[in-house]
Amino acid sequence: MLTIYIQKAMGKAVYEKLEDGTYYGEISECPGTIAFGSTLYECQRELQFALEDWLINGLRHGDKIPVIEEVDLNPKEAAVA
Repeated sequence: MLTIYIQKAMGKAVYEKLEDGTYYGEISECPGTIAFGSTLYECQRELQFALEDWLINGLRHGDKIPVIEEVDLNPKEAAVA
């Protein structure tokens, strides 16, 4: 499930080539996930690392994780009998 979430989130990434020839990337659905790289590939790789760190910290701290393309990583409440 985590791998699928990462793949779908990375599919929403937006990249921009900066004036100095380097790249900037972000995933707006996951606030704070940004990365820079000297090549597009490096930027993509760094963005995936940023996303993974963002997810781990969010899950660890109980933050609400955005649902992406119906993939929901948020804990479900247990039914009370």
